[in-house]
Amino acid sequence: MKASRQVNRPPPRRQHALRAAVAVLGLIGVLAVPTAWAQQKYPDKPIRLVVGYSAGGGVDAVARLLGTRLSTVLGQQVLVENRTGATGLIAADLVAKAPPDGYTLMMGDSALLIAKLLQPKIAIDPLTSFKPVAGAFVSPLMIVTGNDFPAKTPAELVKELKAHPARYSFATSGVGTVQHLGFEMLKQSTGSFVVHVPYRGAAQIVPDVIGGQVPIGVVSATAAMAQAKAGKLRALALMNTAKLEGAESVAPLADALPGFDVAPRIFVLAPAGTSNEIVEKLSAAVKTVLETPEAGTAAAAQGTLRAYSTPAQLGKDMAEETTRWKRIITEQRIVAEGS
Repeated sequence: MKASRQVNRPPPRRQHALRAAVAVLGLIGVLAVPTAWAQQKYPDKPIRLVVGYSAGGGVDAVARLLGTRLSTVLGQQVLVENRTGATGLIAADLVAKAPPDGYTLMMGDSALLIAKLLQPKIAIDPLTSFKPVAGAFVSPLMIVTGNDFPAKTPAELVKELKAHPARYSFATSGVGTVQHLGFEMLKQSTGSFVVHVPYRGAAQIVPDVIGGQVPIGVVSATAAMAQAKAGKLRALALMNTAKLEGAESVAPLADALPGFDVAPRIFVLAPAGTSNEIVEKLSAAVKTVLETPEAGTAAAAQGTLRAYSTPAQLGKDMAEETTRWKRIITEQRIVAEGS
């Protein structure tokens, strides 16, 4: 008679639980493979680079400069899409609400940071609604005057403004622009009083400075240099410290006010929640593009300077710039037009 052998089996309920656990682990493994594969394949379709301004403008021009070259680096088309209105806020809203998959990006600028400060009720917060991808460019600003203006250097400008409070006015492309807030910083730094005259843009400011309707204008360097070289107006000072090709003879305002450095920043953002892997790949691609001599030449032709920064550095720069503009807006009691 053979001895019986006892086989220890788990109770029925435990067997069921074990089978379920194995099934779940198997499913997790199956799902993890496509996810990892998708990250390795990114990008596998065209990417939208949304711009909040009209085609042909400064931000649009550098977005197209960058997008064309990113297409080559990434192996997929980067298509610039213009969504105009509300100082870039319509474009910002679109991108902030897009899936955080790396296929919808925004070419933002400093105006986006200022908009939230002047219109605190808007839903978009540049510091939380997006994930920084890369700093890309800065757009130098220039203080211009008529040829008969008493000052010819930054130091003489500061002296003239301090000596004659309320004698002069300055024109910018609108309340709350970097041009406006930058000159308000100049006023605050020197204790001077100069009346602000908002215009619609440089196309109206430059002729009025030449004609003497307004003594001082703050415009982009590209808007001023052709007329300055023709002798029709005076390019008196750059508001940032970096030298700009074609404007090497124009002194920085920092010559008279050490540390003064103001220029609109242009950067790439992704929706909040975008993975670090995708952000790092995009940022590396932007860096690759900006390091080429060709990109430097093309940027200079648009009156901009290459200014790459990592996602971490861009986030820090955006926060610091927001703090600076908030202080100026509060201390100078600046309110949005129509408020």
